[in-house]
Amino acid sequence: MKTNIEDRMETDFLTEQRYYKAQKKVKEIKGFYTHLTIYCLIIPIIIFINLKYVPHFHWFWFSVLGWGFGLFFHWLGVFGFNLLGFGKNWEERKIKEFMNEKN
Repeated sequence: MKTNIEDRMETDFLTEQRYYKAQKKVKEIKGFYTHLTIYCLIIPIIIFINLKYVPHFHWFWFSVLGWGFGLFFHWLGVFGFNLLGFGKNWEERKIKEFMNEKN
């Protein structure tokens, strides 16, 4: 049988665990938005330099696409597949959706 102190300690531990998990998620989100901001600031500079000094060859696309893919995967790592509709239970949700259709 648990004592009142043990219950309180367990509750405190779970609260602290949730806090650290939330803190980690906030840092990940902040890191993504920092990455996005830097991308949005640097890519125009790269495009300007390319078009100013080597206008006949548009090499800036390598940076735009390469860094863009990296940014996309960073977004995917932070926000996951949930925003794409592929969360933890998406298969079950789809099955229920198809079962509820009238056709």
